[in-house]
Amino acid sequence: MTTVAGETAAGSAESVAARLDRLPHSRWHVKVRFLIGTVTFFEAFDQLLAASALPVLIRDWHLTTGQATFAVTAGSIGMLLGALGAGSLGDRIGRVRTVALGVAVTALASLAVALATGIELFSLFRFVQGLGIGGVVPVAATYINEIARSDRRGRFVLLYEMIFPAGLAAATLVAVWVVPHFGWRAMFVIGALPVLIAAALPKQVEESPRWLLAHGRTQEAERVLARIEEQVTRSTGAPLPKPAVATGTATGTVETARGRLRELFTGRYLRRTAVLSALWFVAYYVNHGISTWLPSLYTKYFGLDLTTALVYTLLSNVTGLLGTLAVALVIDRVGRRPALVAALGGAALALGALALTGAVSGGQVAVFASCTTFFVYAINAGLYLYSPELYPTRNRARGAAFGGVWNRVGVILGPITVGAILGAGGSLSLVFTQLACVAAVGAVIALFAVETKGRTLEELNA
Repeated sequence: MTTVAGETAAGSAESVAARLDRLPHSRWHVKVRFLIGTVTFFEAFDQLLAASALPVLIRDWHLTTGQATFAVTAGSIGMLLGALGAGSLGDRIGRVRTVALGVAVTALASLAVALATGIELFSLFRFVQGLGIGGVVPVAATYINEIARSDRRGRFVLLYEMIFPAGLAAATLVAVWVVPHFGWRAMFVIGALPVLIAAALPKQVEESPRWLLAHGRTQEAERVLARIEEQVTRSTGAPLPKPAVATGTATGTVETARGRLRELFTGRYLRRTAVLSALWFVAYYVNHGISTWLPSLYTKYFGLDLTTALVYTLLSNVTGLLGTLAVALVIDRVGRRPALVAALGGAALALGALALTGAVSGGQVAVFASCTTFFVYAINAGLYLYSPELYPTRNRARGAAFGGVWNRVGVILGPITVGAILGAGGSLSLVFTQLACVAAVGAVIALFAVETKGRTLEELNA
């Protein structure tokens, strides 16, 4: 056993933070990120399935613009409610168990969507699927934050977060081949595969020691930490360094108070919650205002065939993946606030350029939309890192998920607004102008964000 007794306050939050902070990168970190990342990959895959299926559904089921919008937003409403419930659940029953439960719901609902015979059942099962997706992603991000070293947390978390845009890209890539050959239902059957992961996850991934300690389960936290340290030592073949002396909080304190939703709106957390909620809304309003309608815009407005439309959409997802990689490499150096301001400003400029040039061809839209997703995906990934940093362990999943509620509001209102503009005969230039304005407002809001670079989660919430 590699536990260091007596060198830090036994069972204290500082001891947990110090012991996790001294762990070198190892096969244990790779294993955990792979397993949680696989879950997140399929959650992203499932999230974008409706957009890939929408052009076919509009044609085969003769959907109006309103029906198509309803089909898309049903899943988003489910994600909103799922985020609300999962935040409290993640703080109450644990990060890993909550993630496993959400994965099971998502996968089984995906199979049900594949069997839908009309837009009503399709929308109902997408709503249920959304409950799972909305719950899994913020709680999974919270867990990854809680096991990361403070000095490398940005890169560690964001390299994990790359799996989300990879899942989005994979959904589009698979759709390019599967939808024309096997139909849209096959995509949702593929989306049901993660049910195999749900049962195995709690057995393969240790619960967060920070969460265990916050719930007064000190001995269990000690055992989990000892197992982690043993795996890391075995992996690296070298003894672990001594934990650093804690400086951020009072020595020996243990955070065992039960988290409350109202705490997010009191004291210093009020500003954090307000800024974070606004940033989540802006990021996903812009993201889904574009991504949800792109395949349909290419086919309906520019007369492109389905395969070309999906390839153009894939291009946007690939550039989004590159944007996530770029922010992962710089965010620990430049900080969270400058990265968010720059990314939101870049999205506003790309959308403004598209609006000014008139969106006259599918190729032109594909180029500027891809530039936009480069910045937007960087914002999204940055917020999944940033959100859990702002709250104490007792409220971390709840706080991160509350931000997820506002991203779901953006996910709902973005496509609805774009659909309303298009349904009323508005131009594509108007669509992109209003999206650019929203992104610009987000850049201003990001100036008021609290900087969290290089500080432990305990120091940020002392």
